Amino acid sequence: MSLDVAGLGKSILEAFKGILKDGWATVKEYAKGEAKKLAQTLAQITKLYVTGQVSKAEASVLLEMHKNAARAVFLTIEGIGLITAQRAIDAALGAVAQVVNGAIGFPLI
Repeated sequence: MSLDVAGLGKSILEAFKGILKDGWATVKEYAKGEAKKLAQTLAQITKLYVTGQVSKAEASVLLEMHKNAARAVFLTIEGIGLITAQRAIDAALGAVAQVVNGAIGFPLI
């Protein structure tokens, strides 16, 4: 099963917006880029797992690496602290967890 990257990206962006609303004007462009990258990453991890190119453990490590990268981007923006950055990433992944977990066949998120 392939994932709708554009649809995932939209859901992720909306989740980011919900958490980062107070500073949305400042973070909007960063959030757009991170939403797109995270959606593409989730689709790629799913494809790699479904085609047997990575194990569950490797898929989980790949996701953690990309979550850390997204967290680092948000932390470079003035006024966004670690807790807010983590809440944004958690909300974004929560918004797409059912779709991604269904496609990959195990609870990745």
